[in-house]
Amino acid sequence: MEFRDLRWAIVASQHRSLRQAADTLRIKQSTLSRCLRNLEHKVGSALFERTNGGTRATIQGQQFLDAARRIVGETEALTARLKIHSRGESGRLIIGIHASLSAGNLRATLIDHRLRFPDVDPHLVDGARDQLISDLINSAIDIAFVAEPNPSWSDRSLLVWSERVVLALPDSHPLTGRNVVHWGELRRETLLLSQHGPGPEFHKLLISKLGSSDVCPVLRHDVALDRLLTLVGAGWGVLLALEGATGATYPGVTFREVHDADGPTRMSFRAYWRQANSNPSLRPFLDLLRERYPDLSAAPGVE
Repeated sequence: MEFRDLRWAIVASQHRSLRQAADTLRIKQSTLSRCLRNLEHKVGSALFERTNGGTRATIQGQQFLDAARRIVGETEALTARLKIHSRGESGRLIIGIHASLSAGNLRATLIDHRLRFPDVDPHLVDGARDQLISDLINSAIDIAFVAEPNPSWSDRSLLVWSERVVLALPDSHPLTGRNVVHWGELRRETLLLSQHGPGPEFHKLLISKLGSSDVCPVLRHDVALDRLLTLVGAGWGVLLALEGATGATYPGVTFREVHDADGPTRMSFRAYWRQANSNPSLRPFLDLLRERYPDLSAAPGVE
């Protein structure tokens, strides 16, 4: 019994005549009639009653057609779902993030992706750079947004955006009276540093800007950014962050851009993924990234 036979039988039951049903199916009436007789022969029962007044389903035919409609409906729905999934328009996408997304490009990208592909379930994983790269290698995540550069990565990547570096200060701090803060003004400040996200990169950046590894007191904490910002509001110290963290309000905290002689300091980000990744939901997400952030300086091996 062919799937087509079921569909044709259903259409035949919806019309009073085989001629009308054949016209709907765009086939010859003789072809439809032969199909229905073969189907009746296969099931061993008369499915249609043929009279001068037209064709209608028998009692056995009605029972058969009820089952046929369920089979056809479920099969067509499954086929549609599989097609959507194969195009990456449904499924799950695991995204590693390296920075706050209360504002900025990452948040805007995720919102855009959600609007375009509402049936894709994005699952976010937070972590330090080395941890996220390790998760990529082990196929635990599909893609990671990490502060560049990462010379140990030899697979695919795309330069996506850069964010300004900001300093979170207690509201009562004297530096809140400035429009911007310069790196040299951090020498005697107590710096709160997270082991998560780009915390280690901030420390390296601070050392490079001030030219010394012993530039200011550093208090390292193994907690997420939002908890450290709460400590900033309580007066425990100051905290380097990215502009993406400024979209949320934290009691007692003021943000100021950090400048050097050339103006605002920025940290660039890349998207990293494995070329061998077989998740269909990854490809449309990559297409969205290339649309939003075309990399005009892609080097060989960088996509």
